Amino acid sequence: MDEMRRLVDQLNRYSYHYYTLDDPLVSDGEYDALFDQLVALEKKEGQVLADSPSQRVGGPILEKFERVDHEVPLYSLDKAKSFGELEDWAKRNQRILDQAGYGEDLAYMVELKFDGLTLSLTYEEGLLKSAATRGNGVFGEEILPQVRTIENIPLRIKAQDKIIVHGEGLMPLSALEKYNQKAEEKLKNARNGAAGALRNLDPKVTRRRHLKAYIFNIGLYEGRSFKTDQEIKETIQDLGLPLSPYNHLKKNLAGVKEEIEKIGAMRPDLDFLIDGVVIKINDLRAREILGFTNRFPRWALAYKFEAEETTSLLRDVEWNVGRTGKITPTAILDPVEIGGVTVGRATLNNIDDIRRKKLRIGARVLVRRSNDVIPEILGSMGDLAGTKEIHLPTHCPACGTEILTKGVHSFCPNSLSCEPQLIRQLAHFASRDGMDIEGLSEKTSALLLKHFNLSSIADIYKLSQEDFLGLPSFKEKRAENLYQAIQSSKKPRLANFIYSLGIHNVGIKSSRDLAKHFKSFAALRSATKEDLLQVPDIGEIIAQELVAYFQEDHIRKSLEEFKALGIEPQKEKAVDPRGQALEGKTLVITGSFDQPRKDLKNRLEALGAKVTSSVSKNTDYLLAGDNPGSKLQKAQDLGIAILGPDQLLDIIEGGQDEEG
Repeated sequence: MDEMRRLVDQLNRYSYHYYTLDDPLVSDGEYDALFDQLVALEKKEGQVLADSPSQRVGGPILEKFERVDHEVPLYSLDKAKSFGELEDWAKRNQRILDQAGYGEDLAYMVELKFDGLTLSLTYEEGLLKSAATRGNGVFGEEILPQVRTIENIPLRIKAQDKIIVHGEGLMPLSALEKYNQKAEEKLKNARNGAAGALRNLDPKVTRRRHLKAYIFNIGLYEGRSFKTDQEIKETIQDLGLPLSPYNHLKKNLAGVKEEIEKIGAMRPDLDFLIDGVVIKINDLRAREILGFTNRFPRWALAYKFEAEETTSLLRDVEWNVGRTGKITPTAILDPVEIGGVTVGRATLNNIDDIRRKKLRIGARVLVRRSNDVIPEILGSMGDLAGTKEIHLPTHCPACGTEILTKGVHSFCPNSLSCEPQLIRQLAHFASRDGMDIEGLSEKTSALLLKHFNLSSIADIYKLSQEDFLGLPSFKEKRAENLYQAIQSSKKPRLANFIYSLGIHNVGIKSSRDLAKHFKSFAALRSATKEDLLQVPDIGEIIAQELVAYFQEDHIRKSLEEFKALGIEPQKEKAVDPRGQALEGKTLVITGSFDQPRKDLKNRLEALGAKVTSSVSKNTDYLLAGDNPGSKLQKAQDLGIAILGPDQLLDIIEGGQDEEG
């Protein structure tokens, strides 16, 4: 075992110098000989150390991705496309800081905006314990087996505290070129190559793509705080994590602009894709003052480079029906290459957009792609002779119902039996942010509508397990799983139920705000416009949408049907004044209890506590049930108060801590 430890440390040091520092210490042959020696020892001993490089080879194929709730949320960034927008952003921030009495000059960190897949990595006791995709920023998918195959991500770092870092997984352009030389099915671009590799259930596929990663932020470092972004970057490097070499601290906005121009000029020579730069205020105290908008941190901005453009022939326009009944046009183009991506379709907003851009069938059009999945058409090019006018359909292309037009948008009013609407409504209802019905995808939703002639979403709760067995490709286990998932969704959290209804303009953030404010669905249903405007971040438009939604007769009938079928959104628990002793306290739960751990965690958080997954010197209490495991010993070693379920109940009901 001592020899294995020595070999693992030696090989990991060689890998760090080779993949992170680009400073190889030994030849490939010498490395391979040591690696083979380690693998032989592991087979002989029947043991593998947690940070052994042999763990990077790629394990067995996974059955599915597991959901991970991000302990530290990953936010999107607001965007600027010009120096004018950049200056406006800086002025807004300066105004807020001046009002708060912040008197220091602002410095900015400028870094690359990578075009890959955002990662959240968690290290505990020095070891890489979890790796997740960004997902929606609140939760993502566990991809630890895939991330282990990325050579420049260390499996062990030089710290014992819990650390969560954020970065980007990338496929170098050189790796893409080598891959496509041998691959039967070639990859179109490096971004899809990285995203496809990290979200592939077979880690061996990930390994074959030779991904790299760069870490750009520390989201959590238990027991430590930072004063500047520069200090964060230095700590990333000190931990042995791969830090991008392109980080530049600038004393003012003029320096930021100069750096943006430099990066734009060197962009074609980089070995990976970027689509802009990220500008962050360096001082973390200033960041704290600035805070966040509904969607973005105010203290950071993504400066997007000018989009790539080309021309193509507009062959046709396809009209599609969305979840809300909106009829939207999509352009069908002669396939063209833009930025390494083959584009054959492009978005068109509405008939007014088509007329304003003078688009006609058979016309040559200017197409722009700026990292969009479906690029945008900017307008027609050249002579329009011989082209045909594009007409808005008078009837729904899916169900034949006469279309209604409101302003510039057109809708199919047949929300009860228009198949595309029902399919997308059902998939939205079952989504993770909604009722979280695993297995009820858009494809499965279409299958249910086809075979059971469903007329409303509520009809899925009337189906039996035997009904599912009659569907194509549904065997006993899949039928049982889907049936149980539907039944288990009957008592959703209030925010999830609100979101699942698909109310226009009400996303997951608004749903959570509404749940927190009204506490019950009955209170929300009866709320007036004035009541709704009391909710933070709920404005006139959303308030009007909600009032109109709950006044519609068919909505009232659907909600009553949900109730009759046993669907009961749970009331949002208010903070109990008896539990003020837990306000701001950090707890760790270990062992088994007579109630689900998830319910226990929700109850503690409702009482103001912070529940974390690992014991550290910042932990106030360890809540220990039966068979508590190693966390109990660690808490005892650190002198942390250990509570049993009865002691916790005493604190909650007594409104005092265990000393008082």
